[in-house]
Amino acid sequence: MNDFVIKTLTTDDIELELEKIGFDIAYRAKASDKFKYKTFKVFDLTLPQANILKQTALSFGADCGVHREVLTNKIDKTDVILGGSFSQLKKISDKLKLQPFSLKDLATKIDSLLICVSRRTKLVGILNITPDSFSDGGKYFDTKKAIEHVSNLIQDGADIIDIGAESTRPGAVDIAPQEQISRLKPLLKELPEFLYSIDTRSSVVAEFALDNGIQIVNDVSGLDFDKKMIDVISKYQSGLVIQHSGRNIADICNYKDVVEEVWKSLYKKAEYANSKNVKNIILDIGIGFGKTKEDNFELLNRIDEFFTLNYPLMVGVSRKSLLGISDNDNDLKDALSSAISYPLMQKGVDYLRVHNVKLHKQLLNLVR
Repeated sequence: MNDFVIKTLTTDDIELELEKIGFDIAYRAKASDKFKYKTFKVFDLTLPQANILKQTALSFGADCGVHREVLTNKIDKTDVILGGSFSQLKKISDKLKLQPFSLKDLATKIDSLLICVSRRTKLVGILNITPDSFSDGGKYFDTKKAIEHVSNLIQDGADIIDIGAESTRPGAVDIAPQEQISRLKPLLKELPEFLYSIDTRSSVVAEFALDNGIQIVNDVSGLDFDKKMIDVISKYQSGLVIQHSGRNIADICNYKDVVEEVWKSLYKKAEYANSKNVKNIILDIGIGFGKTKEDNFELLNRIDEFFTLNYPLMVGVSRKSLLGISDNDNDLKDALSSAISYPLMQKGVDYLRVHNVKLHKQLLNLVR
């Protein structure tokens, strides 16, 4: 009886693995596509579109799942699960380009999702100029101390510094726009030249900040709190971080599928922002905002699915409640935060919003 030895391959570099076994060099690159697999969910296809896609997939040995009533015409639309090797999916795409019912556009979308994009994680340092921050307890409420902290964040390796004049922790009291502005005014006059974002839900605060050198607006409400926010962003052509927060940033939502619901919400909001001529968009899945611990970890474990939105992705887990630490032991919180950040860095999440930039920069240097 033969003692077969088998191991699972998890590497993305299939071409290298083929080289190791002596596979023909002339065919190595093309053959590697046969060993890389993707599964897509395509939303809201008409029955003709779904039937053509399914038959095309099956003709190349790929798999395609549709609603059971597609054959009976009892429904108008169906979501579709399409899965296959890169080689099969490229063949499917080529054939769809010759089909009617706008399937050429679907083919273009599939092509874009088969391109392997190299993603490099950047760090967003946090500066809270509030007396009631959940993580630093008003440590930088004084302007001089805030400026010193900005200098430290820059020195430690931050790529962006996110400034907030209102706490958005659960149970925090709303701060009037003019009070936020009064907190920001002395600070913004003293800031060294750098790339900054303003963490605010208020269009009034956002406009003041953009008038005073801030380049990005980070709206934790995802444009829901202040309907005038999108007009300010469009007017200044600033960057925009759209965060998912649920119906209310402090209320836990009951999700049937948290990943799909957050994905769809971010997709719709990004499309809306695009329609308002906003171009520089970053999406944030909103860890800790209206989500249970289980929701948060489900989002983190399936973070790859959000790359298909084709926007830069920001994630913030730093010192948040999902770490399970209620006291103010920031050293332990930072250690646990970096542990969660490690796989996100490996997967290429574009921005990590963190308190301890120095620690995360050291981790980034190890990962690269």
